[in-house]
Amino acid sequence: MFGLSELALILIVVAVILAVKKLPELTRSAGKAARILKSETKALKEEGKTPGDGAATGTGAASAPLSGTVVNREGPTERA
Repeated sequence: MFGLSELALILIVVAVILAVKKLPELTRSAGKAARILKSETKALKEEGKTPGDGAATGTGAASAPLSGTVVNREGPTERA
């Protein structure tokens, strides 16, 4: 009868034949996904370019001085 290698070869041939029918659909969906990803990244880059917002360069928070109150999360401490 058939050995293991012959059975594997038949399964590979059947898989290739079935995949050929779906190949145009798969490439079309991959191209559509790539276009969506490209448009979304472009939109995020445009959104980050608002004046005064440091998000586009990634240095907004680090370059601006901070002001505020330091809060001790462990609770009040005893001062001597």
